Amino acid sequence: MPAQVAAVPTPKNLASALSVEASELVEIFQWLTPEESSRVMADPGTAHRVMDEVADVLAYLLQLCHVLDIDPLAALSAKVGRNEKRFPPA
Repeated sequence: MPAQVAAVPTPKNLASALSVEASELVEIFQWLTPEESSRVMADPGTAHRVMDEVADVLAYLLQLCHVLDIDPLAALSAKVGRNEKRFPPA
């Protein structure tokens, strides 16, 4: 029996996996009304699914940041700063 080869954590593979996990999170909310989506954490079963998908998204995002040598908090701060300049408060 041949040995299984693990997927290499390349930026492409990680970005693809991140997209899949984000889609699984979206799927939970897909047909809910805005009011239902606001109460999603009240149901323990659904809350567990949401937390699992959030964890998966975060795990892949952090792995992608590690592979690309990106400080995610610095990237966020820089993006917020650019948005504040582009879209100043009215």
